[in-house]
Parts: sequence; C-alpha cells; structure tokens
Amino acid sequence: MTDLRSYIDQIKNLNQLHVIKKKVSTKYEIAALTSKVDGTNAILFKNIKESKFQLVANLVGTRGRFANAINAEESNIHEKVISAIKHAKKPKTVSEGKFMENRSQDLSILPIVTHFEKEPGPFITSSIIYTVNQEKNTQNSSFHRLLPLDKTHFSVRMVEGRHLHRSFLYAKEHGDDLKVAITVGVHPAVSIAGAYQAEWGEDELQIANTLLGNKLTLSKLPYSGMKVPSNAEIVMEGKILKDKTHKEWMVEMLRTYDFKREQPVFELENLYFRNNAIFHDILSGYSEHRLLMGMPIESKLNRDVRKSFPRTKKVVMSDGGCNWLHAVVQITKKRDSDAKKVIEKTFAAHRSLKMVIVVDNDIDPSNAVGVEYALATRFQADEDLIIINKVRGSSLDPSSDQKNLLTAKLGIDATRPLSKRAEGFEIAKIPNEDKISLKDYL
Repeated sequence: MTDLRSYIDQIKNLNQLHVIKKKVSTKYEIAALTSKVDGTNAILFKNIKESKFQLVANLVGTRGRFANAINAEESNIHEKVISAIKHAKKPKTVSEGKFMENRSQDLSILPIVTHFEKEPGPFITSSIIYTVNQEKNTQNSSFHRLLPLDKTHFSVRMVEGRHLHRSFLYAKEHGDDLKVAITVGVHPAVSIAGAYQAEWGEDELQIANTLLGNKLTLSKLPYSGMKVPSNAEIVMEGKILKDKTHKEWMVEMLRTYDFKREQPVFELENLYFRNNAIFHDILSGYSEHRLLMGMPIESKLNRDVRKSFPRTKKVVMSDGGCNWLHAVVQITKKRDSDAKKVIEKTFAAHRSLKMVIVVDNDIDPSNAVGVEYALATRFQADEDLIIINKVRGSSLDPSSDQKNLLTAKLGIDATRPLSKRAEGFEIAKIPNEDKISLKDYL
C-alpha cells in the first residue's frame, strides 16, 4: 500500500504507535505531547478540539521507521535511496483520487497546530508543494511550511534559489501567478522524496514511486493541472500570488527562531480531503523534522563523497549537528593527505555543512563518544585543523552572517597519523567478549 493509512497500520502492528483518544487542542497541547514521544513512537490524535480531522505526528521520528517507510533495513537506507534516485520511474495516473471524497474552500477546518510560544501563529509543517518547472516542462515537489492568514490564504516559506522559488520567479517575471497543488498526509516515502534536493528538472514523485515499488498512483487536479498522489489525505490547489507578501518567522531545524522574512502568499481555489481524513503534523526542530530533511542529504553525501573518494566507508550527519550542519566521515586511510581531501569533498557536496570530522574505519561515525575518543587520541590542533573563512553556509545558523549567507567552516582530521607507530592507536580487545553473557554467571 502507498498511502498514509497503510503506513500507520504498519507501525501500529510493530507497537510503535500511541493512540490518544482524549480531546486535545491544536494550541500548544499537541506540540507538547509530540515532544514527549520525540525519537520514540509515532502518535495519533483521534479527538481534536478545533477540528473533525484526526492528526498524526512523529511518523518517521526514528531511523528504524524511516527504514520501514522505504522497505529497507537501517543498515541499507542510503543504498535504497540512492538506487531509487538512479532508477526513478514515472508513476501511473488514475482518473480520480480518493481525496476527491470531500471538498471545501475554508482552510480553517484543518487542525493546524500552534507549536511554539513566539511563532506568529499556527503552521502547516508537513505540506508538500507541487508545481511546474517551466524550463524543463517537468513537475517539482518540495516541502514548504504554511502560515494561515485567513480562510483562503497562506504565507509560503520559500528558500531563495531552490526549485519552487525559481519557478515562482519565472512566473512573476512573465507577469503570472504560479499555480500549485499542496498535499498534507501522504505516505512517508513521498515525504522523503519531497525532502530530497533533486537535480533541476527531476521529478521527486518518480523517486517516491521507485521507493514504493512502482505502486504509487497520481491524479490530476482540475484547476492547477498538477498531479498529486491519488490517495493523499488532504489536497489543496490554488496559486502563489506574484504581487503579495506577508512577513513571518518560524522555528527551524536548530530549534531556534528564524529571522523575519517577507514571503509570498498562496490563494486557495479548492480544498479536497478523504473521509475521516488524517492530518500530518511535523514538530519543527525535533527528530522527525531533522530526519526527514537530513537523511536524504545524508544519502546524497554517501553517494557523492564515495564517488570522489572510493575509500569512504560511511558518512553520518550527527544528531548534535541537527542532522544538517555537522558530518562525520569514516574512511580507510592510505595517505596522510586523504582526510583533508575528504573534508574538501564533503563540504562541496552539502554547502550547509559547518563542520566535518574524518575518522578511521575502526571508529563508528554515529557514536558521539567514539568520535570524541578519536579527537582525544588522534588529533593535533596545530596540524589537523582546517578553517575556511567567509564561505556560503546555512541560512538557519544564527551565529552566521545570515544576511549574506556567509559562515566559517571547520574541518578536523581525527585519523591516526601514518608516520606514527600503528600499535599505539589500536583499540584493545578482550577475546570472546561478545560471546560471554553476564547473566550466565549470576
């Protein structure tokens, strides 16, 4: 199955779903409860004070459930994503989507959550926007958060230079509004593909289709002409206005408040939804948000860095770096210059990175204690440190020059120097330690 409901049933059968039947409010209460399950179970709210819709959160809040969503094991998530990108296949189109069961023109019926005390209001945080790439005559999908302004308008968070923004500018330069469709409540594989920063002109829904075993189906919308997953829970279509903006700010991946930005405004034409529709909310800055945004980039890093440096074993974007700003790269080192070359390649593959640490293949790059151990025993600050000044970085980092998108980057070679005695760096092992269990002796 390729819809949100089938995935919810799957994780329910794995005992990884909390079901909340008590009445809850969209104003802070849902966010607070979601924070309590961060990094553990998903949570389904059946009874919402302000809406007749159900709501689910923390869907892919662990790497295990991320793997479940794409029918992979945790150990081969990246291979599965990389393969889907390479072998992306066009989905089939069906005449009418399940979301056509109900229609409205009032956005206020949705259970849009107010998450944090200093945000300007509630946000839809799981929304995927679909629009045409006018230059390539293809369709693009990408995540964009939406702030409701009234019953028919949202402000739309766009990152300058990304694909939706480029399509918006193209329409604006030609004197047009940009027709778009928006989904809320899709199978997580569709979300994962939508979060991936595909090449210009590539259709992320084709990646989603491959992740779902070529079983995804699409339906064409009457106003926008966009094709969206036929079994999406909630679908909106309308246009992003060329000449209207609204100032907003929000909590980002780093769990900090972004600065105020003038953002374009979406005007609703149609709102469709399934019977007993399920709204999907993503708590900004928590595990689901970070994994959805970070894991596709981690797959990209594993692909691109290995391509440039084949002796790369594994690339991990660390939890402490919000799965976005810090990467640890595990390599098999042959020359003392290898680590510095890998640092350069890794920064080039993901420009938002602020720090890259390179470790040997006996250090687990996902183990923060192990990485710090490598720093303690294999790193010399006067020889193994690289500082790159005033280069393009992440607009999310509050310590950077956010106006000009400039930051300083840090590369650390935490691999053992080949000129020194190898035995001095060997981690001591106890024979048969893994075969002996303490409980057998108690």
